[in-house]
Amino acid sequence: MKTKKLNFIVIVSIIAVIVVINCFYILSEGYQVIITQFGKPIGRPVTEAGLHLKLPFIQKVTTFEKRILEWDGDPNQIPTKDKKYISVDTTARWKIKDALKFFQSVNDERGGHGRLDDIVDAAVRDAVTSHNLIEMVRSTNRLITELERLEEEKEFVEESAFEKVTLGRDKLRGEILERAKELAPQYGIELIDVRIKRVNYVEEVRLKVYERMIAERKRAAEQYRSEGRGTRAEIEGQTEKELKGILSQAYKTSQEIKGEADAKSTKIYADAYNKDPDFFTFRKTLETYKSTVDTDTTLILTTDSDYFKYLKDISPNR
Repeated sequence: MKTKKLNFIVIVSIIAVIVVINCFYILSEGYQVIITQFGKPIGRPVTEAGLHLKLPFIQKVTTFEKRILEWDGDPNQIPTKDKKYISVDTTARWKIKDALKFFQSVNDERGGHGRLDDIVDAAVRDAVTSHNLIEMVRSTNRLITELERLEEEKEFVEESAFEKVTLGRDKLRGEILERAKELAPQYGIELIDVRIKRVNYVEEVRLKVYERMIAERKRAAEQYRSEGRGTRAEIEGQTEKELKGILSQAYKTSQEIKGEADAKSTKIYADAYNKDPDFFTFRKTLETYKSTVDTDTTLILTTDSDYFKYLKDISPNR
């Protein structure tokens, strides 16, 4: 009898402990809860950390984050206003602002991510299709000044680089955030920030862009080569002109030197021959004999010819 009574007391105690345990729950910092009864929420969300009461077994505690959460979407292929297909990869930060509305609309964080997929992707698509590609890439026009300087210095710059920004990437991101914020509150979600992680051409367009870039670089290279050939021809022409001028001046100088040398030589010969003109005449006549009279030559001359005057009149004094 005592054993049965003891067993009954133990069972009742265990049941009482279980009931007491199920009457309380602990809410940690950074979390909030919704109390549901038979699947339906009861009262407002509990957001204050600490020990709280609930009905055991009947009521259930559903916990949600109060801290900032991260959403990371999938890249989407979107055409811009200027008909350029790009892949846009976005991310966002959000938090559960109204846990009750969040629970009633999307039930849990997984459902919340699904809603954000629709909200953010739609806002990004609307913004991208309403603006040119340059608005997604650049935030200011400060780069154009540097590009204009490079253009003046004959550096190759792609023409599309001079396209001016009217809105810019930062303002466009703010526009996306404002559009998304309009729809998020109906799901109990507060959207804090939206960021564009990456913007790139889709694969098909990227290949065409690469081909165009290669063609433009080849054109730039050919332009540089053409300018180089023109500069080379100019340098070679100037060099040849200078070379001819140097050679002409050198030839002129050499002829002047030769003329002066010949004049000095002639003067020396003349001075030497003028000392004894008869001897000079005699010597030249002998050279003439040597060059004109040989075994194969026949001359018919008169006896009084000057050609033989030195042969007719040979005196011991000569």
